[in-house]
Amino acid sequence: MSILSKTFSSPWTIDEEKQEQERTILVSQDTPKHLRDLFIYQVFVRNHTEEGTFKALQADLDRIRSLGVDFLYLLPFHPSGEKRRKGTKGSPYAIKDHYAVDPEQGTKEDFARLVKSAKEKGLRVMMDIVCNHTAWDSVLLQENPDFFYEENGEKKNRVGEWWDVVDLDYAKNEALADYMEDMLLHYTRMGVDGFRFDVASLLPRRFLERARKSVQKANPDTVWLSESVHGHFLRELRNRGFPGLSEGELFEIFDLAYDYDAHPYFENYLQGHGRLADYIFWLNRQEEIYPDNYVKLRHLENHDFGRISTLLDRDEKRLENWHAFTFFQKGATMVYAGGEHFSDHQPSLFDKDPLRWQGPDKSGFIQRLAALTRGRMFSEGRYSIEKLPCKDVVHATYEHDARRVRGLFHLGTEKGKISVPLEDGTYHDRIKDRECIVKDSEVARADLPLIIEER
Repeated sequence: MSILSKTFSSPWTIDEEKQEQERTILVSQDTPKHLRDLFIYQVFVRNHTEEGTFKALQADLDRIRSLGVDFLYLLPFHPSGEKRRKGTKGSPYAIKDHYAVDPEQGTKEDFARLVKSAKEKGLRVMMDIVCNHTAWDSVLLQENPDFFYEENGEKKNRVGEWWDVVDLDYAKNEALADYMEDMLLHYTRMGVDGFRFDVASLLPRRFLERARKSVQKANPDTVWLSESVHGHFLRELRNRGFPGLSEGELFEIFDLAYDYDAHPYFENYLQGHGRLADYIFWLNRQEEIYPDNYVKLRHLENHDFGRISTLLDRDEKRLENWHAFTFFQKGATMVYAGGEHFSDHQPSLFDKDPLRWQGPDKSGFIQRLAALTRGRMFSEGRYSIEKLPCKDVVHATYEHDARRVRGLFHLGTEKGKISVPLEDGTYHDRIKDRECIVKDSEVARADLPLIIEER
């Protein structure tokens, strides 16, 4: 049956919809700051376990929850397209049917049981939603070819390297927005509490605003996370005549946004092409250009980027400092499965490649960081961050209700003593529950990372 022949329930009358179009909608003004407490754990079901199934993931929920995780974020688990497929299994982002489940990963009932079990354990579930494109052999393309982007009468995608997908075009047919909105409501009714929107910057604002209102009406506690794109990518698209939403615009719709505006500076530093000071400058800049209640998603790795362990040459001390710094930054935090072992294995997106749980088990360390960086101090406190003059050391503070928490993180490779802005004395390190001695305003590199509280 053609999708156009389905009945879609619009939450508005025509007059109400016209009113919505005529006034500015600032959804994110209602985003609570306590979302900065969120700890999100990213999972690629197909490669999370040897079995690669919902059932096998369900058996791992207790361990995941014990880390302090709030949201279980699942990469797309729908059937991947076969036409123009990448690899042997295809990209999870080349979706064949938004309403179906990849049979190798399980059934709809298995997914429903996973969601139910997660909630019983205190975990909420976030789905990765792909509304910008589909597989070339998708149900949507077969049944509604007029939903798709064309150039000179030929269906295409706007980004050449994504040759395994074909782009959708919301300007051609209003029923496409109806379809995507109905799909979001379908999973909301199944108990999904959050949605991560793939390449959110490329989606029409009007569709996002409308879908957000419908979903929030069904579940006011739904969390919306945008995968914004790197700035140079947005500029390139706009220069080619394609629309794209800026980070500021996304914060008017979404609760959380990826940290991709700062990410190029992070990458440049790790690759030896840039300075740590440039990255810290941009983190400070975020405090000036975004709404007071902005929530950035801080993370060191995800399915699109290489493992941080590899980038840091598997230096365990340096990895500890970077993880502690990431949790201490203002915003929510995400760990890609395997990160709790400082794993250097990046599972393939296009093949069966089960995650290898190699490297030191740092679960207790991650659990401690998650517990330490919650509460009003971190969600509402006055925040400052600076790179210290000596070596690549970052000093950050939160202040709230006459209390102050400091974090000191050695992110570079230099050895020796480190000068810190602390008076001489003995301090209690909250990360490892031990004493740290400051003498002549210096500490040993081995004493960092360091989180201390002052009253």
